[in-house]
Amino acid sequence: MPPPRTIPDVPLEGLYGAVILDHYRNPRNRHSVPDPDMEAQDFNPFCGDQVEVQAKLDSHGRVSEVGSHAQGCSIIQASASMMAEAMAGKSLDQLEELANRFRRMMQGQLPWDEEGTDLGDLAALQVVRLYPVRIKCALLPWTTLEDAINRWRSRNGAGQG
Repeated sequence: MPPPRTIPDVPLEGLYGAVILDHYRNPRNRHSVPDPDMEAQDFNPFCGDQVEVQAKLDSHGRVSEVGSHAQGCSIIQASASMMAEAMAGKSLDQLEELANRFRRMMQGQLPWDEEGTDLGDLAALQVVRLYPVRIKCALLPWTTLEDAINRWRSRNGAGQG
């Protein structure tokens, strides 16, 4: 029988751990990207959270510049900052895999020994799972990123990349 689903090795000093607060107070890549290759915006009408994601791609299809701007609760702002930081240098396929992995972590669907591994600061957001109503706050930047990727692919007639 597997062990009960708990969140291992996560500082439970409340929802606002040090990493989350750092990204909220000092957001990374919070600027506009001139002439972005990819961009999308989203809004959660239930809580007022808003996010915009922009990125430029280099000649190899990797993120060379990223900008992210979130307004709303500290969770969406921290998640957008962590996501923007994690995007640098990644291909669209890698971004989609990271978004999928993050979503699975937030929904408790990763295998027990994989939770939070290789996610860097993003692993700090596992604590949000203790507050199910806030999971959408953490996921909104990621669904916006996926929308930006889908729009780019649609516009450029591109499949995976």
